[in-house]
Amino acid sequence: MDNLKKEDFLRNLLIIFRETFEGSPEGQGSAYLDRGVGIFNTLDAVSAEAASQTLGGATIAAHTEHAKFYLDRLCEFINGRTEPVNWEQSWLIETVNDTEWAALRDSVRRTYESTLRCFASVEEWDDDATGNAIAMIAHTAYHLGSIRQIAKAV
Repeated sequence: MDNLKKEDFLRNLLIIFRETFEGSPEGQGSAYLDRGVGIFNTLDAVSAEAASQTLGGATIAAHTEHAKFYLDRLCEFINGRTEPVNWEQSWLIETVNDTEWAALRDSVRRTYESTLRCFASVEEWDDDATGNAIAMIAHTAYHLGSIRQIAKAV
């Protein structure tokens, strides 16, 4: 197989990553079943009260914090982190009030922007960086689905 150019990989990575957070662009196809739906508009439609209701063992707030924490840590790994992570810390937020919920959603937006910068800064998409980037999309997509299912139920 021929080598994939860095620019081609990054362009395709960003298409899916952006869609996961921003939703698919108007009038275009989607990698997801629900067109135009992403993490941002899903979270913005949920109240703090709904984000704090447990369904299936976790809350929307917990899924949101965990997904954000995961992106932050994997960017650190892409940038050279080698020390282990205490993943239990990513599930510490379970309930939120209105102020905390707004702050968590803002924090997700900041993490999204920093992850875009993280991807853009990669000089060489080696095996580790590529695997981490793909894992970030898969993991975030899973939590988007979980959040949407909880939001529909509560």
